[in-house]
Amino acid sequence: MGFLNDLNPQQLEGVIYTQGPLLILAGAGSGKTRVITYRIAYLIGQQGVPPEQILAVTFTNKAAEEMKNRVLELLGDRARKVWISTFHSASVRILRREIQSLGYGQDFAILDTADQIRLVKECARELKINEELYDPKEMARRISELKNRLISPQAYAREAQAFGMEDKLAKVYSYYQSLLKRYNSLDFDDLLMMTVHLFETHPEVLHSYQRRFQHMMIDEYQDTNHAQYRLVRLLGEHGNVCVVGDDDQSIYGFRGADLGNILRFEKDYPQARVIRLEQNYRSTQNILDAAGAVVGKNQKRKAKRLWTQKPKGAHIQVCQVADEEAEAHYIGKTIKQIRVNGKWSYADFAVLYRAHAQSRALEEGLRDEGVPYRIVGGLRFYERKEIKDLLAYLKAIVYPEDDLSFKRILNVPPRGIGSGTVEKLEGYAKARGFSLFQAFTESVSAGLDQMGLTYAQRRGLTNLAGLLEEFKRLAANTSVAELLEIILKKTGYEQILQQEVAERASGEEGRSRLENIRELFSAVRIFEERFNCQDGIMKDETYYKHSVLAAFLDHVTLVTDSDQETQGATSGKGAVLMMTLHGAKGLEFPVVFMAGMEEGLFPHQSALTDTGQMEEERRLCYVGMTRTREMLYMVHVEKRRLYGSVQWNSPSRFIEEIPIELVKEVVWSDRSVRSVDGQSVSKIALSPIDHLPQLQEAGPFKKGIQVKHPVWGIGRVQEAEGQGEDQRVVVHFKTVGPKKLAVKYARLEKVG
Repeated sequence: MGFLNDLNPQQLEGVIYTQGPLLILAGAGSGKTRVITYRIAYLIGQQGVPPEQILAVTFTNKAAEEMKNRVLELLGDRARKVWISTFHSASVRILRREIQSLGYGQDFAILDTADQIRLVKECARELKINEELYDPKEMARRISELKNRLISPQAYAREAQAFGMEDKLAKVYSYYQSLLKRYNSLDFDDLLMMTVHLFETHPEVLHSYQRRFQHMMIDEYQDTNHAQYRLVRLLGEHGNVCVVGDDDQSIYGFRGADLGNILRFEKDYPQARVIRLEQNYRSTQNILDAAGAVVGKNQKRKAKRLWTQKPKGAHIQVCQVADEEAEAHYIGKTIKQIRVNGKWSYADFAVLYRAHAQSRALEEGLRDEGVPYRIVGGLRFYERKEIKDLLAYLKAIVYPEDDLSFKRILNVPPRGIGSGTVEKLEGYAKARGFSLFQAFTESVSAGLDQMGLTYAQRRGLTNLAGLLEEFKRLAANTSVAELLEIILKKTGYEQILQQEVAERASGEEGRSRLENIRELFSAVRIFEERFNCQDGIMKDETYYKHSVLAAFLDHVTLVTDSDQETQGATSGKGAVLMMTLHGAKGLEFPVVFMAGMEEGLFPHQSALTDTGQMEEERRLCYVGMTRTREMLYMVHVEKRRLYGSVQWNSPSRFIEEIPIELVKEVVWSDRSVRSVDGQSVSKIALSPIDHLPQLQEAGPFKKGIQVKHPVWGIGRVQEAEGQGEDQRVVVHFKTVGPKKLAVKYARLEKVG
């Protein structure tokens, strides 16, 4: 156990305390992954716990993979039987064994988000619901929300109003769930909901898993939703539950995450021990103090103060620019200037923003400055058309009841099976209670005349039937990569893309699609290598013993939102990385720019009148600030064109919440800045200024007078400088203490 010497005292305590409930409050950059992996190694190597009795759950497949590799490095092959996975992956393993108790087949298909929306649209059409009034995408989101709260269609129908959205949603939800069962399919949220339902209705199944998992570790506990919380409570009845998380990094409330889960852990487990990991190994002390000051304004949190042995480091650079174009040019020029010393490559820089819509102006500015960049979390790889087409062929082989996948391939590539043929097949299937595939099979074998199909339609269906029969036969003895190669050639899909490449008009798109398909082959080969060398316990599962293809399809479907948000974020390849603040969670960079630090944008407009949302926005700011190791830039603009309108916003309150002594301010102007009406304007670029040294009295708000702020209430001006719109003041408020304000933004009123 020599590796225990690598730990600080608090980390060591978290590793060796193994009997009873444990809450590890792990601040940003405090080494929580090391604690979890060392804890697993300690349980097996020192305590003699059988590996198969340990369940470790995290939120992304990437994090689970890293955890597996670290444990294998510490313990070798005996660690392979530890269940290290995401909540959804663990649920799939359980359901593949037990779901027949709920009336489903073991070979159920799993729908991704795009397929869920497609099925909801199908339900809305069948129920004659106006899609313009009741958006299927919004209904799919609400169904997901209901499932995460463990509310069944029957329970929702009892509570829903008998008119409007609730009435329509109740009908769609019920029909949607019935179609899923008919197709022997589950959606992503069902994986958790069905597992909870299984445990609650079949106590003998629950008891078998409670006996199996004697030790549970849950990472990122602050991000758990109600369904995940219930799973932990059900499986962790023995009390050996270790949860690791940071309430200050709970930023997924919009996905159903419940901050209360981590805040009430000690009420759920009265005997719980609490350990705080407060030593940070990532950032400088100035960054930690600034971030801590911001998140410290929240009421719903557990107190903690991060510290580091690193130097205090550089001040937080706060820059004001004219508009979003100047913002982008300032960031681009600053990156180039910092790189002059040769210390960092472009991949060491990250630009973070609150909304995807901000990226357009930032991209254009970096491009103009000649700064290479990459957008992280754009169109997700497995949602690209060509990838979904090929995966649908694979699913049609493994899951014949999956009507959505089968319908996708009926006329891809085109084979003369149009919407009319599909409607006839669907009508035939519905009348007889068949799946679409069953109707298709019968139409080819015996029932052609019953559907009134033309010769061309029959020929198209017969050709497809022959292909699927051949693919199914080959799948039994062929690798997934080889099977994909055969599908590409035999269907003519590859030939069509090659023709696109040859045509000048669509050549670039065709090349891009072929490159994506090559990337899919890479993903398949990597998965097959890991599967065949027994990298984990998936191969032990009865369902997967003879089907690497089924295992691969589950693997692809279980790629989480968080995995895809950060896809490619660890391989900058000499480019600045651009991403949303949510997408930056779990990453770190030497230099970080936070763009759009303005009221109404960040914090978001919807949070300005909602205390709970405002606290989540503040946590999101904390996450963004703690992504940086050495230098942090926060940029705000005077006016911003966004969503088709011009906004004049004051600087974000989060900037104001940073202690004055930690900040260096810059007012910057690019001499080629353009105004809203397109006219060129000229401004004087000012050099950096430390916080208001030698402030001089001038302007309407003089030292000593009382003022009122719309948020912070009554305060007294302590210092002032400048005149007119350029006046800046330091006001001491009774509610929040001293604040440095720009008069033209602050909406101050004189009192008395």
